[in-house]
Amino acid sequence: MRILVACEYSAIVRDAFRARGFDAWSCDLLPTEGDPRWHIQGDCLPLLGEGWDMLVCFPPCTHLAVSGARWFKDKQAEQAEALDFVRTLLGAPIPHIALENPVSIISSRIRKPDQTIQPWQFGHGEVKRTCLWLNNLPRLKPTDIVEGREARVHKMPPGPNRWKERSRTFQGIADAMAAQWGDYLLSLNKRAA
Repeated sequence: MRILVACEYSAIVRDAFRARGFDAWSCDLLPTEGDPRWHIQGDCLPLLGEGWDMLVCFPPCTHLAVSGARWFKDKQAEQAEALDFVRTLLGAPIPHIALENPVSIISSRIRKPDQTIQPWQFGHGEVKRTCLWLNNLPRLKPTDIVEGREARVHKMPPGPNRWKERSRTFQGIADAMAAQWGDYLLSLNKRAA
């Protein structure tokens, strides 16, 4: 089964699916931090119609996240463009879609998320409320609820790579996506056979 992980430079989610035997590819404007053999550097939009079974996407939150609400009045054009990108991803001709973003204006401008998750539900003692918009996929179930509620990501000091580190997917969440959504796809495939 073919999986496109869009807007992912880190290869964390892509590699979690590949470890479970899926033909998973990442795509991002940035080069990958992982193995470049399974990375497409460029715009993901031209790839959406290429017969993928699932799309997991992480659109940039710069103009969407409510953490930047104080600047919203000065970036309405950028927000409109970001929302159009989200609508295109959610409407892609791919049967199973998961879109991840922090708490954002997607909730009020497009639709409420289907689920919110926290890293501490998946083995990381940290707080970072993350929203999931799901098309034909089940909600993720917590895999390893741990103690600790550190807001490490929120407290990161300013720096040139802060945005990259803040956007990085936690390994426990990536593993849950690959295991739970991967098994779901495989079960559908068995029923159809």
